[in-house]
Amino acid sequence: MNLRDLSYLVSLAEHKHFGRAAQASFVSQPTLSTQIKKLEDELGVALVERTPRKVLLTEAGKEIVARAREVLTEIEQIKAIARRTVDPESGTLRLGIFPTLGPYLLPHVVPQARTRFPRLELLLVEEKTDALLKQLREGRLDAAVLAEPIHDDQLHPEFLFEEPFLLAVPEHHELAKRKTLKLDDLSDQSLLLLEDGHCLRDQALEVCELSGASEKSGFRATSLETLRQMVAANVGVTLLPTLAVKPPVARSENIHLVQFRGNAPSRRIAMFWRKSSALAPFLKKFAGVFRELPRTLLDPHTLPQSPAQQAATRPRASHARASR
Repeated sequence: MNLRDLSYLVSLAEHKHFGRAAQASFVSQPTLSTQIKKLEDELGVALVERTPRKVLLTEAGKEIVARAREVLTEIEQIKAIARRTVDPESGTLRLGIFPTLGPYLLPHVVPQARTRFPRLELLLVEEKTDALLKQLREGRLDAAVLAEPIHDDQLHPEFLFEEPFLLAVPEHHELAKRKTLKLDDLSDQSLLLLEDGHCLRDQALEVCELSGASEKSGFRATSLETLRQMVAANVGVTLLPTLAVKPPVARSENIHLVQFRGNAPSRRIAMFWRKSSALAPFLKKFAGVFRELPRTLLDPHTLPQSPAQQAATRPRASHARASR
């Protein structure tokens, strides 16, 4: 038994197909199949059920794969300790981030990370929260940027920032006339929400519960951009995180953004890593890149004006001539 064969077994468990597992392991399919068979012979038990279309793990195979993942994770930790001892800011960092945050946050963070840690190879993985947590626990990610709360005693949370929400409404919606809103103003509204699995959906449902609003029936968006386009098409209203409406994101036509006053709804963003991680000291340092974001980036009061707002504040031509 060797580490290479264990890695082949874990890859086969993940892909459930000899060809794809071999490709992911950078070996030929016969090589991977032969090594898995040798491992089975050595252990004296069947690890996989071979069917024409896919591969299924036996009960013993499932237990051994779980142990193999732990062994491989510990090996990676040993390698990480050695790398960080030689050069704490070099090597590879596998960082996860969820879809309703990644595209809007990373353009501001990645350039700063490159400048501060020029020798670091940053590998980014965008998945929904549950998938990121699974990869983090299995050691396939070093850290993940997630929305709190996350209930896991094995993970360390490092708070990064709080991001306010805004209400996005069609430009001629009755609420578009408001400069600010209270949560209670949503009591008679039906909000467009994301499909299950997105943490933003859970956060929006909390806002609905607090305000008395409801979910618009018959539609669930697959992405934040779909929500944005549905509002622009005058289908309904929704909540958008502040980063999703800040440059370099282009201002959407026919969408008016209304800020909340008082106890405005928001989401708390933190970086999580395993408490046992050898990278913990460096990850704490890396988290500083997120905390150094300009304050204006998370401030809804610094939003660019919509075309309608620009027109409303532009001096009229007759007035301009009269004032000469």
